[in-house]
Amino acid sequence: MKIYSWNVNGIRSVDKSGKLTEFIEKEQPDIVCMQEIKAHESQIDFEFPDYQKYWYPATRKGYSGTAIWTKQRPVGVTNGFPEELVKKYKLDSDKYGDPSDEGRVLTMELEDLYLVTVYTPNSKNDLTRLALRHKQWDPAFLEYVKGLEKMKPVLFCGDLNVAHEEIDLANPKPNRGKHGFTDEEREGFGNFLKAGFSDTFRMFNKEGSNYTWWTHWANSRARNVGWRIDYFLASEKLAPKIKKASIHADVMGSDHCPISVEI
Repeated sequence: MKIYSWNVNGIRSVDKSGKLTEFIEKEQPDIVCMQEIKAHESQIDFEFPDYQKYWYPATRKGYSGTAIWTKQRPVGVTNGFPEELVKKYKLDSDKYGDPSDEGRVLTMELEDLYLVTVYTPNSKNDLTRLALRHKQWDPAFLEYVKGLEKMKPVLFCGDLNVAHEEIDLANPKPNRGKHGFTDEEREGFGNFLKAGFSDTFRMFNKEGSNYTWWTHWANSRARNVGWRIDYFLASEKLAPKIKKASIHADVMGSDHCPISVEI
């Protein structure tokens, strides 16, 4: 089974450019998880008849949102966090809106595992969403996936909006303490690893210069001055079944590239 994750940064624009069709036809994913779709299902008219499509858009149009397209019929699909976690971690509002209605967590139950795609809130340039991220979102998400893990192994993927180690971004020293590379965000990611999840790409590749996102400025993508902020993390029981993990930096259409695992 080939499972892909891609922050498309606007699914309608990726489709209009032809890059979505090109990606699907070339890679032939069994399942593709998408983040930052920036659209509601009513705004989209796709064919791709081989896939069942599940959408979890943000309430606010043109913003955030996740989707899963699958060739394999799921046992079930769940939008968002359980209400008890929203209440426990007070994820119902901040100065930017309501993070629980931004379409950020979409879960698909398969026969042998849970597949979760996530678009983690950005802590913002001025770090005004860092407290939400560090004290509320990351702990809530960890509790959520560990709860699922009590029933089946979990594979979660998406744009986690953090470079975990210095190897995960081209210019670590000038970016230390900035959004995406704060101690708090890195600690949050480290807590996933401490809880038993494996960073699947690092299971196979320990090298630097492997990135998944590049700013539009200064020809950064062509120069490969990027960040690795998109991940697949696997439960301890599932990790041995991961046979390959890849970054598809040649796939264009977004400021992020797709990543994949083969199980």
